[in-house]
Amino acid sequence: MDQNAAPDYVQAARPIRIIGHCHPDTDAICSAIAYSRLKAELEPDHRYIPCRAGLLNRETKFVLNYFGVEVPELFTDISPQISDVDYRRMPGVDGGISLRQAWVTMRDRQADTLCVVDGEGKLVGLVTMRDMTTAHMDMIDDLILAKAGTSYKNLIETLNADVVLGEIEGKTVAGHIVVGAGSIEVVEQYVSTGDVVIVSNRADSQLAAIEMGAGCIVVCTGAKVSRTICMFAEERGCIVLSTPFSTYAAGQMIVQAAPIRHYMVTENLLTFTPRSPVESAIKVMASVRHRYFPILDDEGRYLGMVSRRNLLNLKRKQLILVDHNEKSQAVEGLEEAEILEIIDHHRISSLETDIPVYFRNVPVGCTSTIIFQMYEENGVEPDRAIAGLLLSAILSDTLVFRSPTSTAADVQAARKLAKLAGVEMEEYAEAMFEAGSDVTGKTPDELLNMDYKLFSQGEVRFGVSQNNYMTEKSRLDSEALVGPYLEEFRAKQGLNYVFCMFTDVRATSTDLLMAGEEAEALVQRAFGAGSDGGKVVLPGVVSRKKQVIPALLNAIKLEQDT
Repeated sequence: MDQNAAPDYVQAARPIRIIGHCHPDTDAICSAIAYSRLKAELEPDHRYIPCRAGLLNRETKFVLNYFGVEVPELFTDISPQISDVDYRRMPGVDGGISLRQAWVTMRDRQADTLCVVDGEGKLVGLVTMRDMTTAHMDMIDDLILAKAGTSYKNLIETLNADVVLGEIEGKTVAGHIVVGAGSIEVVEQYVSTGDVVIVSNRADSQLAAIEMGAGCIVVCTGAKVSRTICMFAEERGCIVLSTPFSTYAAGQMIVQAAPIRHYMVTENLLTFTPRSPVESAIKVMASVRHRYFPILDDEGRYLGMVSRRNLLNLKRKQLILVDHNEKSQAVEGLEEAEILEIIDHHRISSLETDIPVYFRNVPVGCTSTIIFQMYEENGVEPDRAIAGLLLSAILSDTLVFRSPTSTAADVQAARKLAKLAGVEMEEYAEAMFEAGSDVTGKTPDELLNMDYKLFSQGEVRFGVSQNNYMTEKSRLDSEALVGPYLEEFRAKQGLNYVFCMFTDVRATSTDLLMAGEEAEALVQRAFGAGSDGGKVVLPGVVSRKKQVIPALLNAIKLEQDT
């Protein structure tokens, strides 16, 4: 790419991310994947990416592995990043280019900073207009070209010179800069071995410089160099250049041949990556006087430059929420994102959006049932893998239709999906639940977070976790692991209460463990059942959404109203 080319602006990629709640269950993951496939089919000009806001539980891992579907990208924070900004794509420059070339590049790009990169495109330093000014002041140092390791190639480019005699490839300046336009005596007094001597059209000055061992003579004003001078220079190994500039102009310009690597800043560079938070970038930019800052990838390769002005063109991330509509359950930074759609089957919460959005909320047992309805409405048949994911989510959320949240629509959708996925529902469901209830090697924290959601009523905040089991042994093992840890978990979360549902799918019953001051009294008001050592058995209760949360919210509200 032409180093002098005007920079392009990299328009921030605008993928639309489809994501579930921050403690994803099978429905949250499978809904995101299935809906992204449907949206891609219906709107191929947009890029839809299924994401997850937390770690997968074992049940969901089993489902994805069974149907050969990749795990969605982990996305725990959607606060604005540098990748959401239209930054300048300015090519990096080689550290060997001259100060003159660097200045021309800055002028053409209308930038006051250049990024110097190595052969692999990795950032090695920065050169600013301030560095250029410093370099200009170094004109008083007549050894600057030698100190900087200046190539003769740079010398020729800077002085717009022609090579009259000599081989310059790979050679660098080794001596002083001498303006030898005066008398022979002056030349003889000041010129030494290896010097670059700027001379006029006077043959005697040219011969004197060569005789004193000059490494190069620069003949000014385009004057013709005689055959005798050339023969003498070749004999002494002196390079002869011809420039159209006067001796005064050449003397002024020659220092600009020095390579920028001699002046570039290499330490304490302020850089960003595409993932750098914009909020942090603003603070960094405010602390220094630079205008432009390099953007690097994870391997340190230079991508472009960003400035304070670029941050004004921030484009918020675009999201579609599935299986939740509560801010407390959403990924971090939700208030800084642009929500486009919400597909859910839970109660409508207080989540606010800046603009009207497509909101589809249906009282069915599973978000994936709604997604399948949308497939059918648009005449799109899911392939085996997507059908399997949708089926798995329905079986999981409805506890194979044992949950009171289950509807005829869930049953109908599941039967169709089972045929498309080529599985027998009961047999597959048992294998799925068994995989999810395996507690081998798990910590109590992992068990609590497998399917965990936060709720609030006024100033009271509480969390409810739910795990489903096909065997009594797995359920009891889990209760024994979680019970002693529950109060510590509540304290870490800073909540008033924490509840954990251990649901027996076959028996259609739930053991509810609890932590928090007055938690047992709250459960007594909510369910009319007394606890035994922080545990209450709730026969017929299997649904967090329809049976547990409403009862707890009502009990808390009743307490607040009295």
